[in-house]
Amino acid sequence: MSKQPLAGAEHNALSGEELRLIDAWWRACNYLSVGMIYLLDNPLLREPLKAEHIKYRLLGHWGASPALSFVWAHLNRVIKRDDLDVIFMAGPGHGAPGVLGPAYLEGTYSEVYPDKSEDAEGLQKFFKQFSFPGHIGSHVTPETPGSIHEGGELGYSLSHAYGAALDNPDLIVACVVGDGESETGPLATAWHSNKFINPARDGTVLPILNLNGYKIANPTILSRISHEELEALFVGYGYRPHFVEGSDHAEMHEKMARTLDEVIAEIRAIHEKARSGGNIERPRWPMIVLRTPKGWSGPKEINGHKVEGSWRSHQVPFADVRGNPANLDVLEHWMRGYKPEELFDANGRLVGELKALAPVGSRRMSANPHANGGTLRREPKLPDIRAYAVNVVDADAGKVLHENTRPLGDYLRDTMRENMHTFRVFGPDETASNRLQAIYEVSKKAWMADMLPEDDDGGELSRDGRVMEMLSEHTLMGWLEGYLLSGRHGFFHTYEAFAHVIDSMFNQHAKWLDICKNHVPWRASVSSQNILLSSTVWRQDHNGFSHQDPGFIDLVTNKSPSVTRVYLPPDANTLLVVADQCLRSTDCINVIVADKQKHLQFTTIDEAIVHCAKGIGVWTRASTDENEDPDVVLASCGDVATQEALAAAAILRERLPELKLRFVNVVDLFRMQPASEHPHGSTEREFDSLFTVDKPVIFNFHGYPWLIHKLAYRFRNHEHLHVRGYKEKGNINTPLELAILNQVDRFNLVIDVLDRVPRLQGRTAHLREDMRNAIISNLEYAHTHGTDRAEIADWVWPY
Repeated sequence: MSKQPLAGAEHNALSGEELRLIDAWWRACNYLSVGMIYLLDNPLLREPLKAEHIKYRLLGHWGASPALSFVWAHLNRVIKRDDLDVIFMAGPGHGAPGVLGPAYLEGTYSEVYPDKSEDAEGLQKFFKQFSFPGHIGSHVTPETPGSIHEGGELGYSLSHAYGAALDNPDLIVACVVGDGESETGPLATAWHSNKFINPARDGTVLPILNLNGYKIANPTILSRISHEELEALFVGYGYRPHFVEGSDHAEMHEKMARTLDEVIAEIRAIHEKARSGGNIERPRWPMIVLRTPKGWSGPKEINGHKVEGSWRSHQVPFADVRGNPANLDVLEHWMRGYKPEELFDANGRLVGELKALAPVGSRRMSANPHANGGTLRREPKLPDIRAYAVNVVDADAGKVLHENTRPLGDYLRDTMRENMHTFRVFGPDETASNRLQAIYEVSKKAWMADMLPEDDDGGELSRDGRVMEMLSEHTLMGWLEGYLLSGRHGFFHTYEAFAHVIDSMFNQHAKWLDICKNHVPWRASVSSQNILLSSTVWRQDHNGFSHQDPGFIDLVTNKSPSVTRVYLPPDANTLLVVADQCLRSTDCINVIVADKQKHLQFTTIDEAIVHCAKGIGVWTRASTDENEDPDVVLASCGDVATQEALAAAAILRERLPELKLRFVNVVDLFRMQPASEHPHGSTEREFDSLFTVDKPVIFNFHGYPWLIHKLAYRFRNHEHLHVRGYKEKGNINTPLELAILNQVDRFNLVIDVLDRVPRLQGRTAHLREDMRNAIISNLEYAHTHGTDRAEIADWVWPY
């Protein structure tokens, strides 16, 4: 779409009075933005500005704020006129003033924070709290009503927006994308989300790319390419771009109003066509390119340097206000230029004619329930896990082989069936690889791009699909987060080694949940984020070293204990129980580590339910210390780690029948931490009863061994805790070879026991030699034959 000249007055979208009012409302927003950054007192400038009215530390970001509130003002106009359901996504990282101001003017802020009342006293507190110790930051934080996206880490606004639009047919998500943000990989990929939106059943994302020209200190890429190139870029992405460009306030108000009218008409036409019962094809969704000066409406120049339209307006345009009378005068002139006396009445309340511009109730973007999704959330309808259990009877424990994740796929299939409008599964093209393909029996992969005849032969694509797959963990996780924060339920799965792609996304979501859960009481609980890590470190026979990294769970343990959970179920039935628990939970990030290959099954479904309820427990069938103090505790956490530990226990039982062995299995990783540090932690008495206070503990762990030491270091018996785990050794290996290289194998575990039980020292030389010989022999066999010996590959629990 080419740039169009301003239409004549007869085609204007705004009357003269409408233009006056919408500009005044925007001026009020900008006045609030400046006040938040600078003012400690005198919020309405009812007296001359003095040094003592200025904050000591000037923090915050002015540059992106005017454009954000400009968009907000114009969206309010069409929301109120057409009774639209709209939420606002602020992509620019530090644009909080441009969102907080509108939320305050609409009255929502005062409703959720009564001390920030709509009067002079409340306005003073509203200004003071911004970027002030003990109060709120300069991002659109969880404390901001109307937001489900912080933006402090750039790149996820658009994927969050599309996630919120899924299964919300009447919702419009207006997403302002910053041009600095557009330079990130996650944002660049998220533009392709339009290929997954079904206009018959999903809502609408309206991307609004704000080109203000600069990042912190550099120009932005998209602002420095030609109009034609920029237009071609977004046409290539599959959008219909509309351009609103300029700096003159009156002209820009008119352009934006007319453009929004066109965009809303296009959206309605797309929905009417898709929902009339005909064939559903991918439409060209509209988007807006809004080119405005950075720091729009701020000082043009200071001390001979350009400010408006320059990188100098990105943060605080000028500092040293308390000690510099000239700068104090500049600030006062700037703020009085917005004419606050015309905007606020004698009590400090927004004047009535401007107050009337905003929508009311839940139609206010700052009060829209989709932006406080817990208010819309309904408990999921979940099937009975017993229907999917692997049939293990006590006599068969440790003898039955089964793919651990395949029953989970059956369970997720029926979860999807029972929650067809509120549940989705997200994963990077690995649903079948992770053995979850039973989901396709109920719903296939969402796909709105072109389809080919061969797609019918196992492609599993559908315009109406609910399984979300693309090769961008960033975009998938962004979709999931937007989906959850707007009140729905979901499940994410990926290969364990590549979960690190979303490390920082996990960090930000964990921080968001922590603030919401512990500091923002008006935020209703949302469904937990559930992450399955499969194709794990110990089963990378063909992928090798690059796919061997169990460190994502280390990252999880760094975040707030109020929102983090890590589970390592040893078999299929415990995985089912854990997944069911996770899908029922709220306000957490649940990370489940479970391999997709065939593994021995150790628990009946009843045992699994009990074991997972405890999170940690003694496995009596593998223990020989009943009613006695053990000589050693052999513990495990993780599927392969458990199998190798059990194999070691079997060797010890055969060769050293007099040894008193206690076998402990850990499903809930945080049970290894004190209860004082994590709500799932163990008390000292619980820990001591399992691991003793003075006996050696050999702990076979799925991940990096030092993580267990980090969690358990405060317990009394930590000095006798010896942990085996992954040590960055491996490549193209057989399963046993990889275990041996990292010393988590059965033979090394037996040697560990021999080394650490005092009464065995000097008596077990022959057993030690047998174990060393077995290590050498099995490594040689793997390198000769390319596989493990049958007695290793086919090993089962012999008791």
